[in-house]
Amino acid sequence: MALPQAAAAGKPLSCRSNPYQADLLRDGVRRYLQLPAEQTVLILHAKVAQKSYGNEKRFFCPPPCVYLGGPGWKLKQEQDVGEAGLRVWGYMGLDTMGSSLMETQKLSFEEQPDAKGFGCAKALYISDADKRKHFRLVLKLFFSNGQEIGTFHSKLIKVISKPSQKKQSLKNTDLCISSGSKVSLFNRLRSQTVSTRYLSVEGGAFIASARQWAAFTLHLADERCTQSEFPLREGYIRYGSVVQLICTTTGITLPPLIIRKVSKQYAMLDVDEPISQLHKCAFQFQGSDRMYLCLSTEKVIQFQASPCPKEANRELLNDGSCWTIIGTETVEYSFSESLACAREPVSPVPLITALQLSGGGDVAMLEVQGEYFHAHLKVWFGDVEAETMYRSPKSLMCVVPDVSAFGSDWRWLRYPITVPLLLVRDDGLIYSSSFTFTYTPEQSFLPGQQLPADVPQDSDTLLNSIHQEFTRTNFHLFMQS
Repeated sequence: MALPQAAAAGKPLSCRSNPYQADLLRDGVRRYLQLPAEQTVLILHAKVAQKSYGNEKRFFCPPPCVYLGGPGWKLKQEQDVGEAGLRVWGYMGLDTMGSSLMETQKLSFEEQPDAKGFGCAKALYISDADKRKHFRLVLKLFFSNGQEIGTFHSKLIKVISKPSQKKQSLKNTDLCISSGSKVSLFNRLRSQTVSTRYLSVEGGAFIASARQWAAFTLHLADERCTQSEFPLREGYIRYGSVVQLICTTTGITLPPLIIRKVSKQYAMLDVDEPISQLHKCAFQFQGSDRMYLCLSTEKVIQFQASPCPKEANRELLNDGSCWTIIGTETVEYSFSESLACAREPVSPVPLITALQLSGGGDVAMLEVQGEYFHAHLKVWFGDVEAETMYRSPKSLMCVVPDVSAFGSDWRWLRYPITVPLLLVRDDGLIYSSSFTFTYTPEQSFLPGQQLPADVPQDSDTLLNSIHQEFTRTNFHLFMQS
């Protein structure tokens, strides 16, 4: 079976050549579970990119952003003796379809009030010489001492020539915006790039930022319900719909809004068609007297539109009330170098997308589905390593650990226990995930019911202090969002 490039080159080196080292690794995973020293790389970018033609450079808008989070970054800096000034820097560019040449932009990261590092690639574009219909962004991160951290990829980005002016058909849904998807809103006064402002959230308030943008979940709402009820609906967003914008980071929401199509600075009140990428739109506050979401320098305010006496289906807006809407994507890579004994890049960072359980009892198998898997990964249930088989870059199979692996004290459980699923590389590098595995007791005990004689009387204390508890049957899976 072919190994990925890093494995074929003889790396990463294994730290588990004997049982003593295996015990050390398990102790380390236990400490990690108690106090995770996480390092996260979060990439935010638009779903589509407008192609540049000739000498004109249409920079990606909103610009791709990178956030570095988690306490592991500072821990890594402290562990490197003599590297008190160790910083993170990187390069971002387009993937190159096998070519070694890639036009990149250097990123320097500045620390924000929330302790996250922030970097932004404002000068990336795709030229008309590039004939691809889709591409990915590539981010390479390094420490300032030259040590490579790893390579990280965005999700696929669709290339378009210009915003569609035609009425969108639901038969061509790749450019339509669906309820529950993430969007960014920006305003470009007088069509000048330097005057671009992005809807964002800062200090619990909505602002118009020249530097950072926020992703908002755009939901369809039931127009007949009050704001307090506000049930969300599925489907594609159409002009004239009542929607709600929810900040994906803070959860802060705006009041219910009616989304309107904008044409030559007029809000079109009678348009009912699907919304497309990079369309101009306006947001009218539901139940208001022609009040629209508007920016004024850095502030977000309400603006009252003017009626058109000759055309009742139009309302005149100002520049600050006309927004451009675009779908966005986020991809987060999470890892911890706290146990790693090799100074190899952390990439490829595996991403788990789904779990599939088969069998039961003593032969329960779990398929872990995702991306960027390789043969040097093991699946861990909490602090217990599972027998793992590499199938492909998108699939790992593992045996659900048997109760006998954890000692006789744990064969009687009285309530379900949920454990985190981890992937651990041979050299001790830990990749966390949002997935968990739940063990359900084979037998339920009611309060006051006598326990079997061989169950320790202090088992409740042990149950609450240990990360794993197990049984042979009745497995259930779920994902923590």
